Order: sequence, then C-alpha cells, then structure tokens
Amino acid sequence: MLSNTCKYAVRAVIYLASGFDGDHKYGIKKISEDLKIPSPFLGKILQKLVKSGVLNSNKGPNGGFCLSKDPNLITLFDVVNVIDGKDFFEQCLICDMTCSEREEHDDFCALHLGFKDIREDITNLFKNKMIGELLDDANNDQTPANLRF
Repeated sequence: MLSNTCKYAVRAVIYLASGFDGDHKYGIKKISEDLKIPSPFLGKILQKLVKSGVLNSNKGPNGGFCLSKDPNLITLFDVVNVIDGKDFFEQCLICDMTCSEREEHDDFCALHLGFKDIREDITNLFKNKMIGELLDDANNDQTPANLRF
C-alpha cells in the first residue's frame, strides 16, 4: 500500500491541479488548512516534489506552490515514484526482494503467480492515470477547499 506520506502528496498535487492556470500559487498554510495536513510535514513533502520537478515554488508575498506542468501531463505514477519509489510496483509482497530479482533465480514466493497480473494492472493504472483526471473524478464544480480527496 501507499505510505501516508505518499497519500498526502497525491492529495496535495490534486489540490494544486485545481488551481492550475500557469500563474496561481498556493501558500503552504492554505494547502495545509484545506487538506488538514500538518504544515511542517506537508512542507517536506512539497519540497521533495519541487526537487523532482513535479512542482514549482516561489518565496515571498506572492509565492507558493504550483504544478510545474499541465495536470494532464503528470501521472499518478510520477507522484508515487517520487515519494515512495518503485518498491510499491516491484517489491515482493512477502519477501525482501523484488519480484524480478526472484524471477531471475526461479524463486517465487507463494503469492507471486496470483499477484503478478494484479501488480501489472496496478502499475498500468498508475502510469496511465493523469492528475487532471483525478481532479475531474474528485469533483468538477467545487472550489479547491471543498474538493473530496
């Protein structure tokens, strides 16, 4: 499963997508209040997303955070990969190795065959689901503070 940190990151990116127009920036305090995420923790998450190029940030009175590009060009996989890495998509469910490492040794865990197709489906979903789509799915006609995510 996704870590709580990653869940917060996805919610924050969807939130920022709600104001995407190339110019609008949200301050950390506003994002934190609207999403009910502790500000210091959220700040670390957002800075990690800035470092990876998913977000942009500016300091100062007109500063804040915004998406680095159109939300229809950012995948859910992009966000999850920055925060949780690829382990979610590659790690064996009950062992310490990746599934591909185990396959190299013909050493499959008891869940491998049953979970292989599910893992591929999840990976494809995350790679093909755009943040813009998630925003649309969350609720088309609500203000950013009232979105359900």
